[in-house]
Order: sequence, then C-alpha cells, then structure tokens
Amino acid sequence: MSDAANIIKDIKNKKIAPIYFLSGDEPFYIDSISKVIENEVLTEDEKGFNQSVLYGNDVEMSDILGLAKQFPMGAERQVLIVKEAQHLSRTIDQLESYAANPQTSTVLVFNYKGKTLDKRKKTYKEIQKNGIVFESKKMYDNQIPDWIENKVKSVGLSIDPKAKFLMAEFIGNDLARLENEVEKLKIVVNDGIITPEVIEKNIGISKDYNNFELRKAIETKDAARAFKIAKYFGQNPKDNPLVVTLSIMYQCFSNIIVYHALTDKSQANVAKELGIHPFFVKDAATAAQNYPLKKATRIISLLREADVKSKGVGSTGNVSDGELLNELIVKIFAL
Repeated sequence: MSDAANIIKDIKNKKIAPIYFLSGDEPFYIDSISKVIENEVLTEDEKGFNQSVLYGNDVEMSDILGLAKQFPMGAERQVLIVKEAQHLSRTIDQLESYAANPQTSTVLVFNYKGKTLDKRKKTYKEIQKNGIVFESKKMYDNQIPDWIENKVKSVGLSIDPKAKFLMAEFIGNDLARLENEVEKLKIVVNDGIITPEVIEKNIGISKDYNNFELRKAIETKDAARAFKIAKYFGQNPKDNPLVVTLSIMYQCFSNIIVYHALTDKSQANVAKELGIHPFFVKDAATAAQNYPLKKATRIISLLREADVKSKGVGSTGNVSDGELLNELIVKIFAL
C-alpha cells in the first residue's frame, strides 16, 4: 500500500496504474486521489468519450468489467471511476480475474468507502500486484493539529500554535472541512500568519471563550476564568452545547487518572498513553498535580451526574445547561 501523497505525486507525473482500489474509513483521501485522476489523467478534449463516472448502487460488477475491457476512442487511455463502490461488496470478488490481467489502456478506480478488502483473498492480492490498493484510515484527534499545520504550510502560510488547536477542537477530524477553512483563510490572511484573532473573525470560534480555554482554566484551577467562560457558554448555548463540554471535560479527567497510573511520565510515553499531542503533555502534568487521583475519580462521578441531569433525569425544575455547567464547576473547585 502507498500513502496518498505518493499516489497523487505519481499520477501528476503521469505514472498511472490500471487499477486504483481506494478504501477505508477516511473519505478525504479517497476523494482527493479520485479527484486528481478525474481531473488530470485525460485532457478536456479526451474526457468526452473516454471518462465515465458510475455509482455502485446503480450498476452491476459485470457492467463495470465490460466497460473496463473496452478500448479508448482517440486517446491513450480511458478513465472509469466507480463512486460509492462499497455497495458492490457482495460481488467485488468478480474483480479478481480482471485484476489478474487488467486492460492497460483503462484506468479503473473504485471508491470503496467505509470498507476494506479482505487481504487474505486473491482479489486483494491481484489488485496489489497489478495496481494500487490504498486504505484510508481515520486520523486520531491528537494527529489533527499537525495535519492542520502541514496543510497551512502547503498553501504558503504559517499558523500560531493556539490557532491550530482551536481549529482542531472546533472542527475535529473533518479533513474536508478543515481543508476548506484553510483555503478560505489563505484568501484573507495578509501577513502570512494565521492567528487566533484570524480564526475568531473568519471561522467564528471565540479565541477566549471555548472548550479549549475552559479545560485549561479548570486544569490550572483558574476559577475566575472558568466561571467567566461558563457564563459565556450559558449565554450562547447553541454555539457551546453542554454535551460537547462534558465530553471534553470527561476526557480531561480520564487522562488525569491514566497519568497518575503511569510509571513512565516522559513526554513521548505520556503523549502515547493518553492519545494527546506532545504539546499538551505539560498541561496534563499540571492538571495531575492539581487533581490527585481521588479528586479526579470523584470529578468523573460529578460529570456523569451532570450528564444525567442535562437529560432531565434527577433535576428539579427547569434548569438550563448554563446553570448545570456553573453548578458543576462550583463542585469541582470545592473538592
């Protein structure tokens, strides 16, 4: 298997394989490779007769293979892209005989999202031998900040560390959306640096009032800051849903518990065991110092209670999410 960057580089350098089987849980890279093939293998004049896009829920494997065996018209190659090919999973092994001897003038592309081929089967082995098999895996949350930084560099900009973590927390691992946001920022950034202020103005994330800052305030026991952010959240509940805040805080205190159990507290090992970016290891150490194991365990219970109350169980009267968050922070700092 190859990585997406190398596959795309080869395609742009006209090193074209007869079969591309693009599979896995992360659609971004599948779409990226498929788009490059769709845009760059044939000229605009050649595409009319020699490029087809099919959909797996509308076509049979036998029809795809029949088209793949045809010769191009007035061009060196024809391109056949099968989108949503995961709908063909029951008949995908029909590809085996074609993959063993593919039509060299055809570029056959399968976008097999959310699934992968069984590596033990001959179908996989034949495609791997004569074409490209690519498995696109979902990125872990702790990998997203570096992905953002690399994407920003690729468009000729740089990004402030806080800004990239704000984007990562607010957008998550939606790589397509992250790429779109970076492309938008490229247009509006004049001095080459994406700052938290730029993020706030153009993406709509408050640089001062967000879950990233709330978590930091709680980790450092900055009560005044935590209550100020909680008040802002209460005034803007749609932009700051309690369920998200509770989830982030739960992860924070779960990490504190894991940190206490570690014998090797080196930066690399803490980052690995907690599944966090190395940038946050120092914060994790500070949080663990401020919250001994017993307190962290008790706070996990408080978070569960708040979650239950937010769903209307065990709460008295009509309590808002903002009030629940404020009550939770009071209890955390009172321990």
